[in-house]
Amino acid sequence: MNKKRCPFCSDCLRKNGRDAKGKQRWLCPSCGRSSRWRTKATNWQENEWFRLWVVEGYSARQLANQSEYSLRKLYRMINDQLKKEVPSPVLSLGQYRHFIFDGTFLHRPHGLVALMDACTHTLVAGKYGVSESSQPQLELFFEYLISAGLKPTSFTVDGNPNVIKVLRKLWPEITIQRCLVHIQRQGLSWCRSFPKTTYASKLRKIFHQVTRIHTLADRDKFLEAVIEWESKYGTMINDRHETGYVFSDIKRARSMLIRALPDMFHYLDDPLIPIPTNGLEGYFSRLKNHYRQHRGLRKEKRPDYFRWYFYYVPK
Repeated sequence: MNKKRCPFCSDCLRKNGRDAKGKQRWLCPSCGRSSRWRTKATNWQENEWFRLWVVEGYSARQLANQSEYSLRKLYRMINDQLKKEVPSPVLSLGQYRHFIFDGTFLHRPHGLVALMDACTHTLVAGKYGVSESSQPQLELFFEYLISAGLKPTSFTVDGNPNVIKVLRKLWPEITIQRCLVHIQRQGLSWCRSFPKTTYASKLRKIFHQVTRIHTLADRDKFLEAVIEWESKYGTMINDRHETGYVFSDIKRARSMLIRALPDMFHYLDDPLIPIPTNGLEGYFSRLKNHYRQHRGLRKEKRPDYFRWYFYYVPK
């Protein structure tokens, strides 16, 4: 039989007589608190162990060593908690205006998407089992938020065309800011580290300037460099029909840059619009580190796990 433990310091309790109504009292030898055993205290303890399992990535065996519960008891407690409804956070979606949206894969083809407030870096919503490449799934995700009062002014995204199409469809007048870090990273990758052609070398220099645009003058100088490169090499690259990996990647880099230009500089007009999606990238990195501790989690339990993770870790 499991020993009763103090809800304040987790030390074992010992009997300490009875109160006037004949109820058993318990004393904690460590902190000196004496009280009747309450079911609420037990629930609080179990909720705390479950939170550590979700947020810190502790295994059931590690929790058993800390709590002195049996493994059987902890597995049963975790499974019962996962089945419970996640408390609805008190969020007024109408108060948020600028957002960061991104997605990631954990088990292909299953991924998750998340929406974060750009000013406070607070997670507004997240859902497992939604893919950035599925427009119907994205529409359902955003339509639920619209019914909850979402009224966005801008979204900063990584450039996934399906995401942009859905955002344009739901909010035709929305401002979409392309993540400059994603543009630079992908462009430099396609240009290679040591390009052997002049046009690739000069295009690589242009991508190096993407994250260094802080003023309107910087923007104009950058656009002049793009126009000069395009007038000199763009037509030639577009007309060539080579199929090699290197040349194909240069064509991809050129196409991505030209298509991204209209949505690259909105942050210069509104400083509240974030430039990168780094806030969510960091959140996903922490989430994956914790989730890797539960690699054996069954498929049917994963949605419940992520619902609780989003609830416990809003930032």
